[in-house]
Amino acid sequence: MKRKATALWNGDIKTGSGHLSTESTILNKTQYSFSSRFSEGAGTNPEELLAAAHAGCFTMKLDLDLTNAGFKVDYLNTESTITLENGRITLSELVLKAKISAITNEEFQKIAKNAEETCPVSNAFSFKIKLSATLIP
Repeated sequence: MKRKATALWNGDIKTGSGHLSTESTILNKTQYSFSSRFSEGAGTNPEELLAAAHAGCFTMKLDLDLTNAGFKVDYLNTESTITLENGRITLSELVLKAKISAITNEEFQKIAKNAEETCPVSNAFSFKIKLSATLIP
């Protein structure tokens, strides 16, 4: 499987801007700029897209692992926060809240940790990943 995205940039780094598009068109000329990356400007940025990719991949991998282990998932809610420090991405913090029928917290933590370590996006990252998983009764 291969997936494509394109980036177009015009102008210099501080005053220029660009847009991102994906083959699926879910991103279709989505604006990004210096302001959207380093302050609160309109548009997206690479770190936000990495956070979405990591949250989505981890959540799907966890659901697969839980289903394969025989558990019924009511819901999984994952937030990923990407940290950019001194020009380097240093951390992805995954915060998971889950409601799953008939699972112990110990088994839940074990399966969640395995999903964090084996989802394809986690494996693509060389920076630290921190997982906080909470089982909702």
